[in-house]
Amino acid sequence: MNRPLTERVDALAEAVRIAGDVLPEDLTAAAAEVVARAGDRLRLPDHTVVALAGPTGSGKSSLLNALAGQDVAEVAATRPTTSEALALVRADGAGPLLDWLGVRRRHDLGAGTGLVVLDLPDHDSVVTDHRLEAERLVGLVDLLVWVLDPQKYADAAVHERYLRGLGGHRDVLLVVLNQVDRLTADERRACHRDLERLLAEDGLAGVRLLDVSARTGEGVAGLEAALADAARRREASRDRLAADLAVLGGRVVEACGSAARGGPGPVDPLVDALAEAAGVPVVVEAVRAAGVRRAAQVTGWPPLRWLSRLRPDPLRRLHLGPQDAGHTSLPAPAPGQLARARGAVRAYVDAATAGAPEAWVLEARRRADPAPDELAAALDAAVAATPLPRRQPAWWRVVGALQWVLLASAVVGLAWLAALAGAAALRLTLPEPPTWGPVPVPTAALLGGLLLGASAAVLARVLAAVGARRQARVAEARLRRAVAEVADRLVTAPVAHVLDRLVRARSAAQVAMAGRSRRR
Repeated sequence: MNRPLTERVDALAEAVRIAGDVLPEDLTAAAAEVVARAGDRLRLPDHTVVALAGPTGSGKSSLLNALAGQDVAEVAATRPTTSEALALVRADGAGPLLDWLGVRRRHDLGAGTGLVVLDLPDHDSVVTDHRLEAERLVGLVDLLVWVLDPQKYADAAVHERYLRGLGGHRDVLLVVLNQVDRLTADERRACHRDLERLLAEDGLAGVRLLDVSARTGEGVAGLEAALADAARRREASRDRLAADLAVLGGRVVEACGSAARGGPGPVDPLVDALAEAAGVPVVVEAVRAAGVRRAAQVTGWPPLRWLSRLRPDPLRRLHLGPQDAGHTSLPAPAPGQLARARGAVRAYVDAATAGAPEAWVLEARRRADPAPDELAAALDAAVAATPLPRRQPAWWRVVGALQWVLLASAVVGLAWLAALAGAAALRLTLPEPPTWGPVPVPTAALLGGLLLGASAAVLARVLAAVGARRQARVAEARLRRAVAEVADRLVTAPVAHVLDRLVRARSAAQVAMAGRSRRR
């Protein structure tokens, strides 16, 4: 898809903004430099800037003089003479552009064809400043003409250090084989074919290769025509930016890896490990025990209810009562529990980031790596803030009231029997108590109250245990949800955010590298 250049620049800037702290520093810097340069270049005059680049002795300065039709650059046969870039200007109003390029030496030919040709210092200069200046300008110009000579065109250093890295800029590159006048016809053809082979090995198959002799003028007209055509179409600057965007966007896409991801990862093992570290099993058992204790206090046989009050409330002991808030008194997670929790966190991150580049996996691990103290505090706060079930079923009150009725019955029966026994001891005559079948009513009241009270207490205890287990399951579900929220805040959400950044950065980089290639 052929996207507007400004959209691609913005996309590369967006990709760097999203993923800048994960991408290699050199890639981030290079992308930022291209974005800044694009903004500057698109505001400058739409002239075409051509650079003559190459190694020492290739004849760049002689070629510049041939293009100018006069001696504008100093030439020496045995040593490099270009220590500072020289601009051959055939463009009106090129001053701001050359100022931006940082080129001071200028020769104005007066013809306003929109072409600026730079003679660069040698790339293999022994003077470091000359070499750095050449590399700087190569990164800024619109069209690059790489000048080689028959003696050093096959130099491995030239191909490995320079030409091989220009595969993404093939549409804004010309290669010139200079000094062909020194070769016979057969040698020229052989040299030309061999250079084409080397360029293909460099990833530059199909790049235009011109045979030129700056000394005799052979081939100079063809080079002039190619440069004039580029200046006339005024697309070289945009083509160069497009090539830079494609290269940098491609590098960002490569750094973001394949679009395939490992998915959200299994959450249950993570929650299980964190729940254990949070003391959820301890709290669940405390909820069950507290439910049984409260039921005994309400439904137990009244004379023995005080015994249940001798045992401390399991929830209050853990600071999980209604009046408690903020933190619990649960024991701190044991080292083994913390180790299992951190192992579960690592397993989740690895599963969620499966297939992602190593840098993004490391970023996800860094984001989802809470310190042990932070993790323990977050889990404790989650447990403390979880409302635990404390419901008292209505049947408790009914049984409790019944127990008092049965106790009263037993007390009345006991008092009646005591009165009868006392009267008999004092030889007093009292009416015979009524009977319930063969059993006197006082005896039935006493024994019935005791037996039914004990039976009610036992049955209530069994039912209360069932209800306590049900409340414990409710508590466990609520506590696991609270722990899952901690897992989401400290682990799953940070990992999802990193993976979302990865996808968005990759998409933006794909936009930056998307453009229609135009072959010269």
